[in-house]
Amino acid sequence: MIQGSALGPAAYVVNTGDLRPITVGNEIIKYADDTYLIVTAENASSCQAEFNNISQWASDNNLRLNQNKTFEIIFSVRGNRGTSITLPPILPNIQRVATSKPLA
Repeated sequence: MIQGSALGPAAYVVNTGDLRPITVGNEIIKYADDTYLIVTAENASSCQAEFNNISQWASDNNLRLNQNKTFEIIFSVRGNRGTSITLPPILPNIQRVATSKPLA
């Protein structure tokens, strides 16, 4: 796919049709040439397996996962003061961020 071409985003969505999460309850969202993996709190332990699945899919399809554009962000409900939560471990080589600007 040629970046910036009108066919690029549509071709990406078609080519990624077989990319699916491996854990029930997780979701993969594809937009233009971006992929978002959504993992629920109940499935936090599946993050590494899901990341490995996406990496393997990319390799199998002669694509490369851009580590410089790969981030992890954790969303939580506001107003739960005093509630202690245990965050999942940080994925190796993946930067955890506090904000994100997804393209829309």
